[in-house]
Amino acid sequence: MGSEEGATAFGVWLRRQLRRRDMTQAELAAELGLTRAAVSAWITGRAEPREAVKRDIAEALGTDEWTVHSRTVDVPSTAPVSWYHRPAHADGGREFGNAAAFAFDADLSVLAREATQNSLDERLDSGRPVRVRHTLHELSGEHLRAFLAALGWDDLEPHYDAAAGRGQKVGRVLAEGLRRLRESGSLLLLRIDDYNATGLVGAEYGDSKFAAVVRDQLNSNKSGVQAGGSYGLGKATLWGTSRIGLVLINSTLSEAFEGRTERRVIGRVELPWHTLGDEAFAGPAWLGETDPSRDGIARSWWADRETTKALHLERESAEPGTSFLVVGAHDAAGDTETLQDMHTKLVTALGENFWAAMTSGRHTAPLLEASVTTLRNGNVLVPEQRVDPHELQPGRARALQAYLNGETVDQLTGTHQVAVTRVPLRVPPLTSEGKRSGGGVEHHAIVLVTSADDRDKDANHLVCMRGNRMSVMERRVRDLPLGTDAFQAVLLAGLATGDGSPEARAAEAFLRAAEPPEHNDWNKTEDLAATYARGARTRITEFRKEMDEAVRRLVGRREEKREGGPAVLRELLRLDAPGAGGTRRAEGHPTIRHVNGRIDGAGAWHVSVEIKLPSRGDPWLLEPVAKFDVRSGGRPRVGWAELGAGENCVIENGLLRCEAGVRSASFSGVTDVHDHPVAAAMARLVVDLQKARAKSA
Repeated sequence: MGSEEGATAFGVWLRRQLRRRDMTQAELAAELGLTRAAVSAWITGRAEPREAVKRDIAEALGTDEWTVHSRTVDVPSTAPVSWYHRPAHADGGREFGNAAAFAFDADLSVLAREATQNSLDERLDSGRPVRVRHTLHELSGEHLRAFLAALGWDDLEPHYDAAAGRGQKVGRVLAEGLRRLRESGSLLLLRIDDYNATGLVGAEYGDSKFAAVVRDQLNSNKSGVQAGGSYGLGKATLWGTSRIGLVLINSTLSEAFEGRTERRVIGRVELPWHTLGDEAFAGPAWLGETDPSRDGIARSWWADRETTKALHLERESAEPGTSFLVVGAHDAAGDTETLQDMHTKLVTALGENFWAAMTSGRHTAPLLEASVTTLRNGNVLVPEQRVDPHELQPGRARALQAYLNGETVDQLTGTHQVAVTRVPLRVPPLTSEGKRSGGGVEHHAIVLVTSADDRDKDANHLVCMRGNRMSVMERRVRDLPLGTDAFQAVLLAGLATGDGSPEARAAEAFLRAAEPPEHNDWNKTEDLAATYARGARTRITEFRKEMDEAVRRLVGRREEKREGGPAVLRELLRLDAPGAGGTRRAEGHPTIRHVNGRIDGAGAWHVSVEIKLPSRGDPWLLEPVAKFDVRSGGRPRVGWAELGAGENCVIENGLLRCEAGVRSASFSGVTDVHDHPVAAAMARLVVDLQKARAKSA
């Protein structure tokens, strides 16, 4: 059995070496003075040559005897490694960029989210976390010149100049990238390495993970049902984050291809249609080994260590996974000015999107470990920083950890307790099943609630996730009753609950279909409408209402009588800050410093509020809204009989206005008894500060 396996291994190796030397079986047989049938027997694994013949094979292949015996390295290839530029389409069609790249912003946060999600989806050993490392590396001087030489920049640069000369959007972006490179004499690389992942396995062409990433568009080819991506668009963020549309790849495979697993290397650049001399080019180009069987196009090659080091692609171990090198990385959001800023933004983005995947239980390993390092010309500028979910998302991480440890309670009675409840998600039948599946299935998602931590940035929010526990949707819980303390809430749906039942899998598929390409919401999508029977959108709406109501039930406290009404308001509010067109985001969130509430003899609510305001360059313009939390039906809005300004604010047409630079303010209000649907003592009062409408300003 052992000799047969050895012969097979030799045949696989020899077939690859013949291709690398562009030599046929007949030519090798003639070189050795043997029959073609003898060489064919080696290739197919039916026999293995004698030791003396192996020495002759080594000479014929232009290598040493040890290489033939060990078969751990390849012989030198006659096929050069160079850039292959795809010729223009024969029908004259022209493409001025990859449309998939415009599905996302070229933002570091988006890149960290999409690339890490892909790594998480490809986790190999489910008993261990996938490790993802982000490395920022700025090159200049000799370090930059050496990298560009290894990259084959002399061949690429004329194509860049030709493509940048076009007037289209992509051409303008390329022109700016070239200008910055030439004027600054520096280039920023961003390398994303994952370990304990499947790697880019499979054939060079056709239906494989390798081809899906390197050659195809809109091909997801994910491993499991709980995968985050489904559009095949996320990989475009890698090229979109490069000023020059260039990404290099080095993959260690979990399944051997052509008898090898380590250092499968290829590069791809995304250019628009352009002409160079008398030739027209479609745009995309690949760095690889010339494939004579495919009219000389570039294919991946098995690189040596010197090559991967020169291309800044060397991996730290032989553990399966892939390294992506974004060449000319930048943050199009414009909110980072230094390498330290970019480092911090990556850490923050990883924490916000994957804190749950990085949270472990007492007997449960995390799904993900992530870190960020920053270098300059090979020297450490910012040491490796491990992303800690308990540091960046303390309240939420505490809630999930309690669930994983089985330490939840039914009702909150203590500060650090975690309450749990379930909410139904009614999954409609598939369109293809029709009435055969009846009304679909019902899955019960998990809702966790705990008190907010002092270090939490956003309180009174519900964050939702499925599958591999990437944060999908985050929303503020509205209409909270008076007396609600600041909290954090988490919803686990589908396979994120730890339930592998058919109902959980059905919910997983349903919610995956309900996500847009950005994977930041659950709503109606074309995929949802095409896959599921009518009513799918209604089920999503019902699910949203159920989750909000579940949170309100868990955070609601028994009323304590004080002057005929509930206790003093001690609630931390997050406010939506108004901006131009409603699109600008607040620089911070106002908080309630002190609030009093009482019911007077006429049955009207009196509230007085002191607010702490973050520093801001624009005025705050807010609308105080009062609602009654009655026992059934909706929450009717109650008018104000009086609304008065206190310190550092004015009341204009029922709106609260605080000028720019003001750090604190106060206001008071009295509800209109005639608007009360029930007596004040029979309901909780909900006070909300809403973004003012433009017409009221």
